[in-house]
Amino acid sequence: MATPTPTQPTYITSKVVKSNYPLIDNDPHFRRVVGYARPSDYIHGTVAAAAGPGLLLTMEKFAPSQVGRGGFIRALRLSGAIGVIGGFLYFYQRSCLRFYGMTENSREVEMDMREMVDKVKAGEPLYGVSTMTPHMQGVAARQSRYSALFFAVIPWFNFVNHNQHGVDTAKYYLRAEQELEAERLGKSISS
Repeated sequence: MATPTPTQPTYITSKVVKSNYPLIDNDPHFRRVVGYARPSDYIHGTVAAAAGPGLLLTMEKFAPSQVGRGGFIRALRLSGAIGVIGGFLYFYQRSCLRFYGMTENSREVEMDMREMVDKVKAGEPLYGVSTMTPHMQGVAARQSRYSALFFAVIPWFNFVNHNQHGVDTAKYYLRAEQELEAERLGKSISS
C-alpha cells in the first residue's frame, strides 16, 4: 500500500486578457468593486433598475391589461424587484470591467495604487487577511476570476480575501519605497 503524500497548495497562474487599459485586478473583492464605482455606474444602474417598471407602466397606459383589482400592482412589484436586481448587476459589472482593464480605468488605477501603497506602508497584507487555507483561497480565486463577464448566466461575487489577482504586486512595494525615500529626504532637507 502506497503511503499518502501530503497535499501541496496549488497556485495556478491566471491568464491575463489583452486589453487597451491596464489590468488592476482580475478577481476584485466585492467591497473594492462597490467602493471604486463611479457616479456614472450608479446612474446607469438606477436607470436600468427603473426601466422594467417604467416600461410596464408605459405599456399599461397605451394597452391596458384589464387584470382586475390588485393584479397590476403585483406585476409592478415583481418588475420592480427584477429591475433592482438587474440594475445592481449592471452597476457591478460596469465597475468590474474597469478592474479587468476592458474600459477606461485611469481613475481606478490611481485609486488602486494609492490604496495598496498605503497598505504597504502600514505593513498590512495587500488583499486583506483570510481565515481560509491557501488551497481553499486558490479554489475561491479560480471560481470567481473574471466572473463578471458571465453575469448574464450566473451572478458570482468574490467575498474571499486571497493573493491571486493576476497582477505583479512588486509595483506597489516599489512605489512605497520611493515615497518613503522621498519623505525621508524631504524631512532631512527641512530639518
